[in-house]
Amino acid sequence: MSGSQLWDDVDDYFSTHLAPDDEALLAALRDSEAAGLPRISVTPTQGKLLQLLAQIHGARTILEIGTLAGYSTIWLARALPADGRLISLEYSPKHAEVATRNIARAGLDKLVDVRVGPALDTLPQLADENPPPFDLVFIDADKANNAHYVEWALRLTSAGSLIIVDNVVRGGRVADAAGDDPDVRGTRAAIELIGSHPRLSGTAIQTVGSKGYDGFALARVV
Repeated sequence: MSGSQLWDDVDDYFSTHLAPDDEALLAALRDSEAAGLPRISVTPTQGKLLQLLAQIHGARTILEIGTLAGYSTIWLARALPADGRLISLEYSPKHAEVATRNIARAGLDKLVDVRVGPALDTLPQLADENPPPFDLVFIDADKANNAHYVEWALRLTSAGSLIIVDNVVRGGRVADAAGDDPDVRGTRAAIELIGSHPRLSGTAIQTVGSKGYDGFALARVV
């Protein structure tokens, strides 16, 4: 059995017993595929991890940068109390349209606000609203701008808030200081920012699974 097949089998086993997809989640994935969106949503076990982190943290307000079809949004929003709030920023109007339908079908549209446009444009607009600090920020958008998104997350959070950055391993290429891939450079910049910023305490975890070899960074605002 190949390594990747074994990773898939283990992921399937864990998902079946610990993070089973329900109809709303399965429908979100079906609609995403039918609309031709890239197959880059988090896995069920990763979605459950996001939900657990939000619940453990007692998050009442969540900011998501990168909505795609709303699959991760559903996992995160389900961790919120009835008066919670999740704002999700999505670059693509097409993706946002699919996500909005998926979120409404999951019965979460009263908790979730999907905003369309480049995040580096919508983040300043959000800051101008002077919202209460977000308890959790999940960054899963264009990787070239990861460091900029971490900087904005810092502006929109307070001490004790949690910042999660997805897809930081880049198949191992994150360790290549000489690489010229913008996504790798942006991810390295984010990791180095987390490591050097006086208001952040963080770490990064490598993972394997049905999405291959990757990982995420986790940082607490101090």
